[in-house]
Amino acid sequence: MNSPFQLGVINDEISQDFDRACWVAAREFGMDWIELRAMWNKNMMNLDSHEVAEARRILEKYRLRVTDIASPLFKTDWPGAPASKFTTQHDQFGADFTYDQQTELLQRCIELAKAFRTDRVRCFDFWRLDDPAPYRAAIDAKLLEAAATAGKHGVILLIENEYACNTATASEAARTLAAVESPHLMLNWDAANAAARGEEPFPLGYSLLPKARIGHCHCKDLVRTANGGFDWAAVGTGVIDWVSQFKALKRDGYRHAVNLETHWRGAGTPEESTRKSWAGEKKDLQQAGVLEAASFLPLRSHLG
Repeated sequence: MNSPFQLGVINDEISQDFDRACWVAAREFGMDWIELRAMWNKNMMNLDSHEVAEARRILEKYRLRVTDIASPLFKTDWPGAPASKFTTQHDQFGADFTYDQQTELLQRCIELAKAFRTDRVRCFDFWRLDDPAPYRAAIDAKLLEAAATAGKHGVILLIENEYACNTATASEAARTLAAVESPHLMLNWDAANAAARGEEPFPLGYSLLPKARIGHCHCKDLVRTANGGFDWAAVGTGVIDWVSQFKALKRDGYRHAVNLETHWRGAGTPEESTRKSWAGEKKDLQQAGVLEAASFLPLRSHLG
């Protein structure tokens, strides 16, 4: 596809069948890129050597490149802090690693990044606390230490603003990035996660971000509910102004991944829901002038 962005999708948003997910991404959606999180009902971190080899074979079959490893690094409790309400209530995509396992987990992330020929690994900053202030400096120091370790191996950590973690909004992301001054820590900007925490992600939230440190982008959408909460929605049907966001990213020189992270399941199956969300994202990309309308030719049957 002719776009300044690396347009891709998170594989398990389509299917746990990795071959099927890759077929849909490459042959139907026309993508060249994919983000890896879980497959065959296993988190990426738990794949054995044979499964890693098979995943690489499938990627080569469909000529897909990997934008990043969507790891669960630091998606756990901060030791000594009060229990977070998100500890057991949030989908962890087949991952449930303790704080004591994080050093080993970081090494595994680096190994997988090398195996799948990417220089980027997604991370977080621990389940959200009602008051993170007493622990914030120590959390920042942990992020800096991890970024330094990753950097020695040519890997960049992408901290996601995750509404269930301590960095959830653009304003919090700006604070975290300022506190952790490392070229090996960049932001995975997720506008919908910021909106889920009550922030206006664009233009207000985006205006707060250091543009040179945005190293990844997730695309999904949401709608507000009558009780003040939210529900995930197909991209293009919710509150996120993706057209303006895409225009701003292009204007500001962003050239990294924009990966579809559907989350919404309103079309019945993960695959069909992702298909509808991709249609909405594609329309917004075209309207923003960052995807040519004739630059893809979708297929609708599994010929693989």
